[in-house]
Amino acid sequence: MINKLKAYLREKNAAALIMSEENICYFTSFHSSNGYLVVTGDRAVFLTDSRYIEAAGNKIKTCDEIIETKGIEKSLAPLIEKMGIKTLCLESERVTVSRYNDIKKIFSFCSIICDGELDKEINKIRMTKNADEVSKIVKAQRIAEKAFEHILGFIAIGRTEKEIALELDYFMLRGGADALSFETIAVSGKNSSLPHGVPSDKKVECGDFITMDFGAVTDFYHSDMTRTVAVGEVSSKQAEVYETVLEAQLKALEAIKAGVACREVDAVARDIIKNKGYGDYFGHGLGHGVGVEIHESPSLNPSSNAVLAQGHIVTVEPGIYLPGEFGVRIEDMALVTAQGCENLTVCAKELIIL
Repeated sequence: MINKLKAYLREKNAAALIMSEENICYFTSFHSSNGYLVVTGDRAVFLTDSRYIEAAGNKIKTCDEIIETKGIEKSLAPLIEKMGIKTLCLESERVTVSRYNDIKKIFSFCSIICDGELDKEINKIRMTKNADEVSKIVKAQRIAEKAFEHILGFIAIGRTEKEIALELDYFMLRGGADALSFETIAVSGKNSSLPHGVPSDKKVECGDFITMDFGAVTDFYHSDMTRTVAVGEVSSKQAEVYETVLEAQLKALEAIKAGVACREVDAVARDIIKNKGYGDYFGHGLGHGVGVEIHESPSLNPSSNAVLAQGHIVTVEPGIYLPGEFGVRIEDMALVTAQGCENLTVCAKELIIL
C-alpha cells in the first residue's frame, strides 16, 4: 500500500505529509489521535507523542523510522528540512484552512501543495482492496450477520427501537467487534420512512416494518448491512414495495463487474424502482465503498464518474421511503471481480415476517 504512494511521489519528485487519522491508519495499521506520517519516494517516517510512541514502535512495520514528536514546530518542521524536502503535498480534503495557513508559515522553506491531487491518488490506492483487507471486512461482516440472526429472536411486539439497536450493538461487541461501524439504525413503522432515522422509544407494533442498518469493525475495517423485516403481518402495498426493492438490489448486483461505470449500476436499480412508480421515493445513491472508513470511494450514484475495478468493495442498498407510512432498504456488500462480483453478505434477504 505505502509502496504505491512512494512510487507516485517518486514520479512527482515530492513528499507527502499525512495527518488524517484514517489515512495514517490505512498506511501504518496503527490508530492514534496524534500522529504525522511523512512519505517520500523512498522513505516513510511516523511521528507521534509520548502516549503512543511505544505502541507505535511495536505495531508499525511500514515505516523506516518512528520518532517521538514534541510538536509540529519543534519536531516535524526540522525533520522535513533535514530530509531535504522541497515540495510537500497535503491532504486537501482533510486539512482545515487555518491549519493549511499555519503549515505554510511553519514550512516556509519548502513549497506546500494542497491541490487535491494527493487525495485523488490516496483514494485510488485505497479503493482497491487486497486479500488481507477483504478478509478483515468479511470477518467484520460475519460478526454483523450473527447479530442479525440473534436479533430476529429478540424482536417482539412491545420492544422499543432503542432496545433493538442496543441489543445489536451489544451482540456485535460481545461477538468480537473492535467497534461499531456507525451509530446503529433501528426504526419501525412510520419511522422506517426515515433513511437515517434515529432509534427512539417507539414500541414495535403488529404490521410494522423494522429497518436495521448496522455494521462491525475489526482490525480497523468496517462492514455495513441493512435488513428490513416485518412483524405479525404485511399489507399488499408493503409486500409490493419490499419485492420492488429486492428486485432492484438483485439486478444491481448482477450488473456489477470490473469496467462498468458506477452510474450505470445505480441506474439499473433506480430504473426498476421508477418503473414501479416509486422513483420519487428513492433519493439517495445506490451505494458506496467500504474500508477503513464506512464511506469511501467509489460511489454508486447518478452523478458518479467512477468506473468499477477488480478489488473494489461497494455497498448495494436501494430503498423506498414513503413519508408517513413506511420504508424498506436492503443492503449487501459486493467485491468486484473481473466477471462480476462476490457478494460478501450471506444472510437471507427474502421478506421475513416475525
